[in-house]
Amino acid sequence: MNAAVSTAVFGGFMVLTVVLGLRAVRGRGAGGGLAEWSVGGRSLGTVFIWVLMAGESYTSFSYLGAAGWGYKFGAPVLYVLAYMSCGYALGYVVGPMLWAYARRHGLVGITDMIAHRYRAPWLGAAVAVLATVCLLPYIQLQITGMGVVVSTISYGAISLDWAYFLGFAVTTGFVVISGLRGSAWVSVLKDVLVIGTLGFLAVYVPLHYFDGYGPFLDRIVAEKPQWLTFPGHDSGGLGQVWFITTTLVNSLTVVIFPTTVVGYLGARNAEALRRNALYLPFYNVLLFVPMLLGMAALFVVPGLVGADSDLALFRMVVDSLPAWAVGLVGAAAALSSIVPMAVFMLVIGTMWGRSVLGAIPRLNKGAAGADSGDGGGAPAGGRQKLWSQLVVVAAGALALLLTYTAPETLVRLSLISYEGMAQLVPMLLLGLVWRRLTLHAAVSGLVAGFTLVCVLVFGGHDPVCGMNAGIVGLAVNVAVALAVTWLGPRAADARPDAEVLALDDEFPRDGEPSRGGRLSPPVSS
Repeated sequence: MNAAVSTAVFGGFMVLTVVLGLRAVRGRGAGGGLAEWSVGGRSLGTVFIWVLMAGESYTSFSYLGAAGWGYKFGAPVLYVLAYMSCGYALGYVVGPMLWAYARRHGLVGITDMIAHRYRAPWLGAAVAVLATVCLLPYIQLQITGMGVVVSTISYGAISLDWAYFLGFAVTTGFVVISGLRGSAWVSVLKDVLVIGTLGFLAVYVPLHYFDGYGPFLDRIVAEKPQWLTFPGHDSGGLGQVWFITTTLVNSLTVVIFPTTVVGYLGARNAEALRRNALYLPFYNVLLFVPMLLGMAALFVVPGLVGADSDLALFRMVVDSLPAWAVGLVGAAAALSSIVPMAVFMLVIGTMWGRSVLGAIPRLNKGAAGADSGDGGGAPAGGRQKLWSQLVVVAAGALALLLTYTAPETLVRLSLISYEGMAQLVPMLLLGLVWRRLTLHAAVSGLVAGFTLVCVLVFGGHDPVCGMNAGIVGLAVNVAVALAVTWLGPRAADARPDAEVLALDDEFPRDGEPSRGGRLSPPVSS
């Protein structure tokens, strides 16, 4: 009976999710171009951008990984709060800059920006492949997280294999049709459930199991003090140096992460992004809840080891709540997997449809005209959108296959993705503000940094000398890029600065005149 009730509640929210995702494009037609599908027609306001980008903060990691790290290690899990807060501060500057650059040149993602900045379509394709390698594990992370949630809240009635497939099917079902706009609509439902369930659990668990926060915290201090200081309990060396370097590299990475950038590009204007950067940190307060509840689970469900520690929070939920409440919490956690999974699949599809398959002439034979990224009816744009939608299905299916054949723990997959993507920071951000950075320098730095990260991570040397492997790779990346810029060949580029760099004066705050006297940017390819 418990399984039937909780599964029914969960199933109802999954149906509502698909309906919301499909209704998002109602009245806009199914024939919108690539920009409408991939970046919401660049028309999302502050609220939609806020809930969409909050999906980056509240994924399956929030319910599983954060609680699991709190359960296993303790203090080191606070790196999540640190890097997100720093990332939001950087996003106040970086978000409007990338939005303006993409809007001015009709671009729809980081591969577009890189290809345009260095006048190298092949580089955009190469970055799309590299980014896909880093992002696929993250999709797998969300599928795994949703599978664990669904199997747990159904009291084992739904197997992990079927739960994995359910996550893939629901996400693919709406993202292929509605794109970024559908994800934004579903994010509203997700955020209502996340805020409600985490707020409830923050009060319920300490009262139910410990008679309040005071006795709970007193017990941790008395019985588990090593969970409250660095390097935590049995963390393998996640001390202060690791914390600082991880915060630094992740805060730099999150502002250029493809899913973050697609949120930037979906904004109606730059001011919406600035407001969003101010509001997002308030959402971070909720992340304390699963971290603390993970430590509470040390006393409620002791003895969890390995990947089972990621179930710490849900073991308490299933143990103490009625079935309908278990279903509600499960729906919130599942949506925390579905929304970021949808955006990751969409980003991979857009990168391949635009920069890889869309750049092959014979695959687009007969499609006249060029797609600027904002034109809805151009044949070339229609072909690129079709390729993107097909790649979405293929990417999700591949991630599902990896979930069945190569399961990993949640946090490790997330850290590998960030450490790899960090190596794109110099090529993108430094390249958009410093004209002297050459194509050869950017590529050399990327290859050196990414190779080093792979050697360190897969060789079991992360952290290295107490430092996050990503920051070590990034330091080598920048050093190589600077050396090649100063010592290597310097290709001539006759384009004006406005064509190459991201210039803030081209796109002022709303209502302010620009230096050139324009209040709105032209859109051109």
